Amino acid sequence: MPHRAISVPCLSADPQLTAQLLTALADTPDGVSLARLCKQLGVRMSVLLRTLAWLGSASLDGQPGPGWIQVEDRGERQFALLTPAGLAAHAQRETAQAPPVD
Repeated sequence: MPHRAISVPCLSADPQLTAQLLTALADTPDGVSLARLCKQLGVRMSVLLRTLAWLGSASLDGQPGPGWIQVEDRGERQFALLTPAGLAAHAQRETAQAPPVD
């Protein structure tokens, strides 16, 4: 009997989308609506929600998330914003990617 490849679900957030999301939220301390983030990042809402879940503080697959992003309800809309831990993670990424100064 031939073996069939089994698709394994992604167990972490996409690194490129994570970087884009941290940058988008770092530029707007009051947060960004989820609908606007989808348009800005060019992703479907399901992808954004999954990424936000991985980067929030919820426990997924038995592991707590880093707590970088929180989602707030404001009236009928939801907004994502960086937590202090998320701001620190963004600053660390920016420092690591900065070209060396001569």
